[in-house]
Amino acid sequence: MEYLIGLILSLVVAGFAIIVGFDRERSFYPTVLIVIASYYVLFAVMGASGRTLVIEIAAASVFLLLAVLGFRKNLWLVSAAIVGHGLFDFVHHLLIENPGVPRWWPGFCLAFDVIFGGSLAVHLMRRSKVSHEPDRRTA
Repeated sequence: MEYLIGLILSLVVAGFAIIVGFDRERSFYPTVLIVIASYYVLFAVMGASGRTLVIEIAAASVFLLLAVLGFRKNLWLVSAAIVGHGLFDFVHHLLIENPGVPRWWPGFCLAFDVIFGGSLAVHLMRRSKVSHEPDRRTA
């Protein structure tokens, strides 16, 4: 069920961003990546040790760095990082013991991240296609 909810919510958030125009702002997707990555830090505060908190902050910092680099250089990096965070969700429990993480969270976040990162990739491909089409007004 958590996968279905993650999938639906990601489509709703991506669709809402397109309708409202948030997706036109270069900072939108990097900001979402930073928020997504911060949840494990929150879970560590809620239910884990100081050591786990430090590890979660380090992991979130990697995604923060990718968000900043992607914002400054290339949004494809942000798309890859959002999908990569979904894959991180899948193996998180094998790498970091964080008892504050809800049992359903990894599946939910995996589904959300992969779909949401994929929606950014589709947006970037469409934008690239439009910018490479010849201008018919001058032909």
